[in-house]
Amino acid sequence: MTSAFALVRDGRRTLRQGPDALAHRQRERLASMVDFARANSPYYRELYRTLPERVEDPALLPVTHKQDLMARFDDWVTDPEVTIDRLRAFVADRRRVGERFLGRYLVTTTSGTTGHRGLFLLDDHAAAVVRALSLRAARRSLTPSVTARLLARRMRSAHIVATSGHLAAYAVIARSRAAGRLSTRGSRVLSAHSPLPELVDQLNRYRPVFLAGYATVIALLAGEQQAGRLCIAPAVVSLLAEGVSDRDHRRIRSAFGARLVNTYGCNESLALAYGCGFGWLHVHSDWLILEPVDSDLRPTPPGRESFTVLLTSLCRWAQPILRYDLGDSVLLRPDACPCGDPLPAIKVRGRAADLLSFPRRDGGSVRIVPMAFETLLESIPDIDLFQIVQTAPSCVRVRIRSAAGADRDRLWAAVRKEMIALLTAHGAGQVSVERADEPPEQSPGGKYRVVIPCS
Repeated sequence: MTSAFALVRDGRRTLRQGPDALAHRQRERLASMVDFARANSPYYRELYRTLPERVEDPALLPVTHKQDLMARFDDWVTDPEVTIDRLRAFVADRRRVGERFLGRYLVTTTSGTTGHRGLFLLDDHAAAVVRALSLRAARRSLTPSVTARLLARRMRSAHIVATSGHLAAYAVIARSRAAGRLSTRGSRVLSAHSPLPELVDQLNRYRPVFLAGYATVIALLAGEQQAGRLCIAPAVVSLLAEGVSDRDHRRIRSAFGARLVNTYGCNESLALAYGCGFGWLHVHSDWLILEPVDSDLRPTPPGRESFTVLLTSLCRWAQPILRYDLGDSVLLRPDACPCGDPLPAIKVRGRAADLLSFPRRDGGSVRIVPMAFETLLESIPDIDLFQIVQTAPSCVRVRIRSAAGADRDRLWAAVRKEMIALLTAHGAGQVSVERADEPPEQSPGGKYRVVIPCS
């Protein structure tokens, strides 16, 4: 297997050679991935039976969706030893987070922005590519002086992520620790589900030089830093996974006075893009293809927000992701980015999560990030699709489509218990949790929003 450092060198060489070399590398990798998928995945062999012998243009491929791929999971994957039943049994054991499934795959789970449960495998080659792209992002984002500060304090890091199961950020950290790439003594993992005062207290005691977490959580902590309740001085603040508004971006930078690293990723591709100083995200287009499209899946012109974006990964061999509807709205920059980075520049418009605000018993209010609710329901078995709707300041309504054969009353009892526990932990125990008779509903555009704040 090629090492991450060799892949970094190859990427530098390709970018130095210019746009034509980059496009050529993309076409070659796409053709190889399509050939491999046809040969090793029964699902893709059937889906691609009428396509030309060689495919170098992603527009020739049919669009795929998570719910369809999950329904055909055993036919989708390219390793016959991987089955949905074996994988579900593996992820049911939270003690195995970060452990290699079958001794060769990192497993991550997600409900994603559509609310559909997903199981994803990262093979060794894909993992090496992710590490290489992470090194590229760090090299483009960190100055020598900032790097020196990190090294001087031995990379003392705090990671604020969901810790309720095999979710991507937590699984990657656990795997990095097991492999010796991340010190257990020099890092802390804090739960994104923790009440804000608890997070503030933990960070004030630990004082990390590197702070990483979901963008919505970091935005809340920026407010605590500005109010004087949080008093830390990180050299780097890294925003994970979610989009963040330009206003919150400026607020975070001002509150911490740190180098801000913004990254865009998902379970389907852990490293999609990295941020520059001009507020754009640069896509790793040598290892993936992003196609902004409208609601009819036609290309969206640069400079216009898309309805969704289609993802093609050029490195995931165990579980090919080809022209996959990611569900995010993006805007592709129509001209060269002023930062000088040659990779395509985008802004993500559809992942900036809205905070949910609830009244407290003491007359104040508390804000909770949607991720807390999403990962909570993700951890409960037998939920096929879910949606949380805040219908009033003190009321949330939970819509559930249960899995076939599930005991609906027992499932609802588990959901209600966990929801009330989460709200109570944040000081909002008086908020009512209602069971919805109606199933999760699509927006007028055809998408599912997992969490819908009170309008």
